[in-house]
Amino acid sequence: MAEVRELLDANVRRVFNNRDDSARRLAIDEIYTEDVVFTEPEGTVTGRDSLDERAAALLARTPATFEFVADGPRYVSTTTGALAWEFGPPGAPVVRGIDFITVRDGQISELRTMLAGEG
Repeated sequence: MAEVRELLDANVRRVFNNRDDSARRLAIDEIYTEDVVFTEPEGTVTGRDSLDERAAALLARTPATFEFVADGPRYVSTTTGALAWEFGPPGAPVVRGIDFITVRDGQISELRTMLAGEG
């Protein structure tokens, strides 16, 4: 069973930073429950297929130089975690956010993404 800290990192590195469709899907099947719920500013989707579609769409509409990078410490308990991140070209992020995860049986069962507001 994966630990919360490992899942926070895998969510960013192996899924949302992964432009290889096959490798990303393998990671999704390993990291998330079948009924994972993903909530972001664009809405909420349920299931691995829907999460994969959202990740693929995000990566398809951004330049290949854009990457997610951790922006601070990981906050963890036994079943929840949070990780702030930046997204954009190295050293010049265009967006910042934070991911909150809930873990069930060693996999992410819920992923909530919030973006930093302006002002």
